[in-house]
Amino acid sequence: MNMPISEELIAEANASELAALEDDYGSLGRKLERRGIGLAAVTRRVSEFSVAVPSWGAGRGGTRFAKFPIPGEPTNIHEKLEDCAVINQLGRTTPRVSPHFPWDKVSDYGALREEAAALGLGFDAVNSNTFQDQPGQRHSYSTGSLASGIKATRDQAVEHNIECIRIGEQLGAKDLTVWVGDGTNFPGQQDLARSLDRYLDSAAQIYKALPDDWRMLIEHKMFEPAFYSTVISDWGSSILAAQELGPKAKCLIDLGHHAPNVNIEQIVARLHRFGKLGGFHFNDSKYGDDDLDAGSINPHQLFLVFNELVEAELNPREGFRPAYMIDQSHNVTDPIESMLSSAETITACYAKALLVDRSMLHIAQEVNDPMLAFRTLRAAYDLDVTPIVAMARFQAGGAIDTIKTYRASHWRARKAQERAPVGLGAGIV
Repeated sequence: MNMPISEELIAEANASELAALEDDYGSLGRKLERRGIGLAAVTRRVSEFSVAVPSWGAGRGGTRFAKFPIPGEPTNIHEKLEDCAVINQLGRTTPRVSPHFPWDKVSDYGALREEAAALGLGFDAVNSNTFQDQPGQRHSYSTGSLASGIKATRDQAVEHNIECIRIGEQLGAKDLTVWVGDGTNFPGQQDLARSLDRYLDSAAQIYKALPDDWRMLIEHKMFEPAFYSTVISDWGSSILAAQELGPKAKCLIDLGHHAPNVNIEQIVARLHRFGKLGGFHFNDSKYGDDDLDAGSINPHQLFLVFNELVEAELNPREGFRPAYMIDQSHNVTDPIESMLSSAETITACYAKALLVDRSMLHIAQEVNDPMLAFRTLRAAYDLDVTPIVAMARFQAGGAIDTIKTYRASHWRARKAQERAPVGLGAGIV
């Protein structure tokens, strides 16, 4: 493999951190032993956990008004893969990249797959883009895409999604994520029932083109860019569409795509109950669909989500294999640092969920003891699992302190000398 960061640099950085890590790890192990929990077994489970990173997340995001690029930002899929390889090399929990088309289009996808493999990466779900007009595009998506009232526009959107499936086959992917911005900004702008019918008809054509071992992940979003109504606006619309399309259609939950105070962990449990939990996009929000770093606002909610995901792991439905991905917009930080930090936070919440005393929790639930149930969850949440996550990372060859080691590599400064600058603009690309 052609790894981007010097292994000697990582080893040198780890040498100064290892003694403290071993001390903290041993202390935590003794604490868990008193609870009857084996530290090595938990560390092994944590080392098996992984989450994909989005190719577009390797660059600076933007608001509806402006984008502020940084020196050394990637300008194409090849440079994005380099940055994603840095994240995985240091963090060891992000071995897959989720590409987005046509942003990541190349002429030779077999070569792109080999390029990724040489960097220690594979490909996750492929994402279609029918929410932006591209240069030379025949029909505008200003009227919507899969739900547009114009048949030629719907056909174009269907064709693009099928193209993404064919690209994904060459990359070794197994999932197609479909998110559309279709909706309205004025009452009466569209017939709300007929727009859903058009979406379902278009989605059925895409579904028919799926290979036998593929899934179609339907992502819902409450608002934006449509603010009065959105065609697939919530988990109810998503699961109804997935049930109508067939067993290969699943629902994808994005943490930011809900109204404030919605109980997302309950949505996870509901979708799993009906065998429709297909994937999860991790981020955080304060006001709406903010795409903030995972766990930066409400880490307890992220833990509660993982509590349900671990319950689902222990009681799997047929075909249960959720696709986990970070989906953030890095407007003010170095994207590599944000995704290193988020991957660590996500893994830590998974580790805490593994440490929940399930027997005690289930007993408390059965006898209707709310305080015991709550305190059982809180006991796991209050544990500092940083030593487990860091040790799993170290044992896999990663950096004990990922961001400190990344900064010591001067990766961004070096890439600023090699890469063309990114132009000013709005939006996330």
